[in-house]
Amino acid sequence: MRRHDHVLLAPGADASGRTLKAPSSSRARPHVDDRLAPPETRVEYLDGAELFAAPADAPHATQHFDLTYVLGAHVAPGYRGAVDMLTRADEGSDYAPDASVFAQKPDRGGHRRLEELAFEVSDKQALAVPTSKARRLIDRGVRRVFCILVKQHRVLEWSRETDGWRTLPKDAVIEDPCLVRPLPLQALLDAASSDDAVARALLQKRVPALEAALAEGEARGEARGVALGEARGEARGEARGVTLGEARGEARGEARGEARGALLGEIRMAQEAITTVLQARGVAVPAKVARTIAGCDDPSKLRRWLKRAATAATAAEVVAGSRRKR
Repeated sequence: MRRHDHVLLAPGADASGRTLKAPSSSRARPHVDDRLAPPETRVEYLDGAELFAAPADAPHATQHFDLTYVLGAHVAPGYRGAVDMLTRADEGSDYAPDASVFAQKPDRGGHRRLEELAFEVSDKQALAVPTSKARRLIDRGVRRVFCILVKQHRVLEWSRETDGWRTLPKDAVIEDPCLVRPLPLQALLDAASSDDAVARALLQKRVPALEAALAEGEARGEARGVALGEARGEARGEARGVTLGEARGEARGEARGEARGALLGEIRMAQEAITTVLQARGVAVPAKVARTIAGCDDPSKLRRWLKRAATAATAAEVVAGSRRKR
């Protein structure tokens, strides 16, 4: 089977990208922001029953992080991602999906819009609770609801046709107008695949800082390759002939120069990406933290910092534990 043979399209979407409208209802519903559950607590309501959203331990907690990290990078322009955002599903239900995506532009009344995608992460929780939540979200008008089963290492999507969950193939991708590019399910299930998916999504968004870093890396690699190729070509030309020496010297010089330039470009791109993600989230970057980021040339450390930047409350948390070289 070829990679990504399974493409999960938004329900009702066609080649033009048109999407479903929320189902109509004859009864008046509370607005999605009309609270039943007290905000900033762990209390939720489902069919009038009070629920307590308990804190999670690994691997449930780490799956929450991976979901937020990957989904946040894939959110398309005009949409906004959220974590644990309460939604009033009906008269007796007010609860927060683990992650969601909604249109950024407020409705005519100035209120936030209903989410279009919702994600739940389930570990020890009985599947009956995510099932009840999904059914009410779909009835409210949410287009797509997904559930990640941590222990089973599976992803489910709610089906309107069967009024139940369907298991998605692990090699499938989620394609939706809310996403800047198809999101591979493997990136949600395997932390090792998440960085690649996030990098491709950020490149698809054409983040100016990343575009500039790539261009700069390519330019430096080309310049160094030419210079090194000419030098080596001249040295070899003296011993084995100008023509043969230049050809081999330039080839090796260009290859090494491009490799060095690519490495420098990757480092610069990661440094710029960390600052860009923090600033895009409204997190201030003090000069001291900016110097720490700019002074780091360890790609693996920069990748770790980039992950932290997606959820850190302060810029200092991103580089916490780092030590400057003496």
